[in-house]
Amino acid sequence: MSLYFSVSFIFFGLISLQLPPLSTQEATETCSSTLPLNDLTFDSTLLQCVQAWTPQNYILRYAKTVENTWSFILSAPDANAYIGIGFSTNGQMTGASAIVGWIPTDGKGQAKQYLLGGKSPGEVKPDQGDLKIVNGSLKIESVSSRLYMSFQLTAELPRQSLLYAMGPAGFIPSSPGFTLREHRDMTTTTINYNTGSQSVVKGSPHSKLRKTHGLMNMFGWGILIIIGALVARHMKQWKPTWFYAHIALQTTGFLLGLTGIICGLVLENRTEANNVSKHKGLGITIFVMGILQVLALLARPDKDSKYRKYWNWYHHNVGRVMIILAISNIFYGIHLADAGSSWNGGYGFVVAVLALAAIGLECDVLNIYLTNYLNGETIEREGRKKKKMLRTRLLWFTLGFSVTGASVAHLVWRDLYAERFAISSDMKEKFGALESRVSGLESAGHENPSPAQHKSISHQQRNLLSI
Repeated sequence: MSLYFSVSFIFFGLISLQLPPLSTQEATETCSSTLPLNDLTFDSTLLQCVQAWTPQNYILRYAKTVENTWSFILSAPDANAYIGIGFSTNGQMTGASAIVGWIPTDGKGQAKQYLLGGKSPGEVKPDQGDLKIVNGSLKIESVSSRLYMSFQLTAELPRQSLLYAMGPAGFIPSSPGFTLREHRDMTTTTINYNTGSQSVVKGSPHSKLRKTHGLMNMFGWGILIIIGALVARHMKQWKPTWFYAHIALQTTGFLLGLTGIICGLVLENRTEANNVSKHKGLGITIFVMGILQVLALLARPDKDSKYRKYWNWYHHNVGRVMIILAISNIFYGIHLADAGSSWNGGYGFVVAVLALAAIGLECDVLNIYLTNYLNGETIEREGRKKKKMLRTRLLWFTLGFSVTGASVAHLVWRDLYAERFAISSDMKEKFGALESRVSGLESAGHENPSPAQHKSISHQQRNLLSI
């Protein structure tokens, strides 16, 4: 029983790691809040204000204060991390120029321009980029638990695709390299500088295809194929149920994996990606091995055949190699897509659960073997051992499948919830802008009444005088 308690403790520990941390109370701000900065080099009363990134409470104030000079102030909660705003020509991170600021331990704020040459930290270059920053205008300070980063750009009209990023908590760039770590969170928006309206970009045109490619391969090659192998290895007491379950799981996994590979080939053709040759080669290798496993079923010799042991050796070992390659390629694909720690952590958790279930089942098999053949068990006690082994294996499979399904569902739900929250925030911002415009029109109507309203007012005044 101690083994079960230990494994249960590990399972619940892993589950707790997947739960989101409790949010800490941070200083919030709105566009109606008073700007607590006094030493600005431009008139802050001219600034327009937008809720740049509602979930993270990023506020952007901007204005064209001088001819061909735009002034910006980005404010965000001080979470002991860097904040950044990027200006992109196409809404993508790669190729954009960004301004990033932070407060070191000495309290003296630092801000720099970065060239976002790629998605890895080594491709993000400090003191590079094509933004024309006015000399002496770039600075950042912390006031009332919020960061305020101000700067001025020389441009007829700044780029309208804006990227916002928040760095990992507790990390502050330092000299001499001032290298940035991967951001904790980011979003992409488009802004109309004249009206102040903003919309959240839902992702690249191929984001859904990329996500489908990843999920299909993850479920097919990386989960169902592994579960099918465990069924064939440890469920043979239930004849012939184990065989049909094994065939159903492997066939479903193969079809899902085939769908994922097709999505990957279409994605490569549409995006013209040039860094996926290894990922593609591993995927094709896994697909070929899957086809060989399916064909092996048609060529399976009888149990009494002298060739059956060679067939078993081939079928089992090709399957093991295929599973190892599939797991490796899935993690490599997550790295190429820069999907972030949530995908790595989610699938890593699933693999860990399946590995622990497999280890527990193998320990149970070893225990039965040692008991039966080294201690000389009687037939009656051996029968009781087999019944106990069936119950134990059923418990392991139920536990492993339940936790795996829950973790996968959590991963998918979190991704869908993020998209829903982005859409909800976008709708709130648009309705807020519409309400502001309606209020402005109403106030303008009261201040400048129409000729008909003038005539009505004069008529009322004459009536009052006659009385």
